[in-house]
Amino acid sequence: MMPQGYCSAEDEMLPSKSKIKKILDTEDYGNSCQISVDNSDNILNTLKNLYHERQMCDVIITVGNKEYAAHRLILCASSDVFEAMLMKPEWSEWHESKIELQELSQCASVFHLFLEYFYTGKIIITHTNVMAILALADKYMVKSLTQVCIKYMCKHIAHAASHNQLFSWLQYTTTCGYDNVSNLCQNYIKWNFESVANTPDFSNFETELLCDLLKQSDVVVYNEIVLYNCVVRWLDLQQIRFNQMKLSDIEMNEQMTNIVDCVMKCIRFPMMSPRELADLLLSPLLKQYSQAMLQYMATGMLFQKGRSDEIDRFCSTDEGRILCTPRLYTCDTFNTTLLIENVPSIPSYNVTTLVFSTRMSAAEYEADKISEWVVDLYPKGVCFKKCFLIVWQGTLEVPERVKSTIRLSLTCREFKEDMKVNVGVLLYGTHGGIEHIMQVKQKVHHFNSFYPVLVIDNLIPFEELNPPAGEVFSRSLEADPKPKSMFLTGSRRDQLKINIIITPVVSV
Repeated sequence: MMPQGYCSAEDEMLPSKSKIKKILDTEDYGNSCQISVDNSDNILNTLKNLYHERQMCDVIITVGNKEYAAHRLILCASSDVFEAMLMKPEWSEWHESKIELQELSQCASVFHLFLEYFYTGKIIITHTNVMAILALADKYMVKSLTQVCIKYMCKHIAHAASHNQLFSWLQYTTTCGYDNVSNLCQNYIKWNFESVANTPDFSNFETELLCDLLKQSDVVVYNEIVLYNCVVRWLDLQQIRFNQMKLSDIEMNEQMTNIVDCVMKCIRFPMMSPRELADLLLSPLLKQYSQAMLQYMATGMLFQKGRSDEIDRFCSTDEGRILCTPRLYTCDTFNTTLLIENVPSIPSYNVTTLVFSTRMSAAEYEADKISEWVVDLYPKGVCFKKCFLIVWQGTLEVPERVKSTIRLSLTCREFKEDMKVNVGVLLYGTHGGIEHIMQVKQKVHHFNSFYPVLVIDNLIPFEELNPPAGEVFSRSLEADPKPKSMFLTGSRRDQLKINIIITPVVSV
């Protein structure tokens, strides 16, 4: 019987660089010495060599003008489609030694990466090839690779926007039902509308998609006239596209009239000032498509002049109520910016306070309706000091309590009347060197003398701005110890930037 912990001569001959791992604590089960071996790297290397050196290949795949030698076993084990194609007699390819696949040019250019993934489980994904790889993974039902692509896209929406691929990502993921990516793309467009509208990709947005976005109230834009000008730019781009299609004048006019009518229904003309509405009367678009625009502009004038009977009747419908609801406007009328410097060095439980005022009506005739607000931001948690409460039984001691949350507290300083408002908090961040609005949090709150304060906890995940102490120490050892949180901005990535937007809620 071998002594416990003894290893045979065969064990000693195992190669030292094979990355074989042993459990050092062995147990004696009868006459055996138990070890656990992980030789997966060597197995993957062997499979990789089989592919690259074309050893024992039994099928040739032709894509475009390129041929790839492969193994039926590997293809069938990796893909449900290849399994059906190569194993079922009803498929014409099952007995063929050479298979020709029809792929789009962008998919053909990455097919070698796709095929190598079957043998290695490794692949290099970038913002330029992820769509082609995802299309192949979907077509051949390689579910593990599909998930890899989806996770990549979720984390790189800003890259897609900066490289004019946001629309194609949105279109594909919406069609295929990948709602997580689709929703992230839509949110990026809504929350960074002006920057997206200045990209070449903006011309690719379909009319239906643009209208769906314009109908939503959480679009972030400086004001409504800026959004209108973005839409006019999109219309100009559509006209260029129709010109390239060589449509006749009649067809061109019909197409443009239809899409102008669709998008102008979504513009919130009541949110424009009388001066802005008057300036639109001189716009070339109005001269060309006056029939589709004048009725919407007339509604805007009624709202701005306070024609209460007409406006009440107009707001009694869902469509009218939406058009009279402010979006998340970043102009001074409804918005303030809070910027905190050197966030990593802020002491625990520190609070930053800002006093500001906003208008409580989008109508010009009510410009004197102003409310004053106090915002307190706690980026390093909240500490409730020990205190004593005097109750009828005597004095009650309340111990100190600490809450690990990033809290925003908003207080209305005075009340002339109860106010129902929408509070929007825009959280900026940096991803891939691109600063943009990463999240928008909204709450409708009824401020009155009983409820003068709105508290929003977990504004950002606490760990994002407050990593564990060990992690902070390890970062200090780096050559360029920048904070890693995506919610920090600035050249040194140490600023916390927040916009607070307060708009009135239209009552029915």
